[in-house]
Amino acid sequence: RISLFGGGTDYPIWYHRYKGSVINITINKYCYITARYLPPFFKYKHRIRYYLHEETNSIEEIKHPSVRETAKFLNIDQGIEIVHNADLPARSGLGSSSTFTVGLLHALYGLKRYMPTKRELALNAIHIEQNLIKENVGSQDQTAAAFGGINKINFSKENTIDVEHLIISHERIIELQNNLMLFFTGFARNASDIANEQIKMTLNKTKELNDIFDICTEGFSVLNNENDSMDKIGYLLNEQWLIKRTLTTKITNSKIDDIYQTGIKAGALGGKLLGAGAGGFILFYVPKKYQPKVKKALKSKLFVPFRFETTGSKIIYHSK
Repeated sequence: RISLFGGGTDYPIWYHRYKGSVINITINKYCYITARYLPPFFKYKHRIRYYLHEETNSIEEIKHPSVRETAKFLNIDQGIEIVHNADLPARSGLGSSSTFTVGLLHALYGLKRYMPTKRELALNAIHIEQNLIKENVGSQDQTAAAFGGINKINFSKENTIDVEHLIISHERIIELQNNLMLFFTGFARNASDIANEQIKMTLNKTKELNDIFDICTEGFSVLNNENDSMDKIGYLLNEQWLIKRTLTTKITNSKIDDIYQTGIKAGALGGKLLGAGAGGFILFYVPKKYQPKVKKALKSKLFVPFRFETTGSKIIYHSK
């Protein structure tokens, strides 16, 4: 997913006290998971394939935290084989970890012949990551991966999650899509470590986070108003980034600031680092006429074309 507005207000430590809202959009970069019951012919019971290969005789021995805790959460007792492939690198700010958890949960539910609702997927993935793995993560990535599409996601003190699909014209969606440019900064980072610092500072940054919440509300209004210039989204992104970068000292650094300023000088109206900060992908809002100039100015960074995606997590093959 790419997140536009509201990041930071989706942490439980914030929305259990105040209201939180984010606007994010799922894109056509995927995490693919194959899950099956493993035949009993091997010296091990479980086989897990990601960038590591694991072969274990118990769920507890599995090192991958999401695989281990998701299998325990669903009371998987038979031997399983999990194979993971992805279009994008991990630790890149695009919600890949939560996408994996949602996809894995969906696949294992499929093994158990149960088709969960999108809300079940989102809430259970949030529970697994926040309460079982105890990751320092918010609640927007799991919700985006489960529901798909362009959404305003609202979080409340009552711990409820309300997903509002943006209902705007196809032409306006295409205009937004065509004015967004995605670049890879070239360095990954551990999002949980950076988020941990932000979580510690959250209650000391109420003004900043309330301002970010207000910008999200304004962004939603702009997107919904067919008479508003879409370029306002770019200016709001810039306004938000200037606030977001002050939340902790770990969100940005001199290299990221250089990339951001290079994009702005070349014609971008605004942008943001995606995810927790300190690396990964950076998103710019750039009117079409300036995009060649921005691409040239940032030629040392990998430009990643993308399109919006609307379905969220789905089972694409199920064998009885």
